[in-house]
Amino acid sequence: MNLDWFHPNAFFGSILFALVGVVVFWICFLIIDKLTPVDMWGEIVEKQNLALGVVVAAMCLGISIIVAAAIG
Repeated sequence: MNLDWFHPNAFFGSILFALVGVVVFWICFLIIDKLTPVDMWGEIVEKQNLALGVVVAAMCLGISIIVAAAIG
C-alpha cells in the first residue's frame, strides 16, 4: 500500500491550500454580495426566493472552480 499522501509535508500542504481556497471563496462571495443591489441572504432565507438561490449556487460553483484551478 502506497502512503505517499501521508507524509507530513503533503498533508499539511493540502490543509493549507484548502484553508486558502475557503478564505478566497468567502472573500469573493462577500464582494459579490456587496456589489448586488439586494440583500441576498434576506431574499433567499426570509423571502424564499428560489431563483436567486439557484443563481447564487451557480455563482458559488463558479467561484469554487476558479479558486481550485488557481491553487491547483
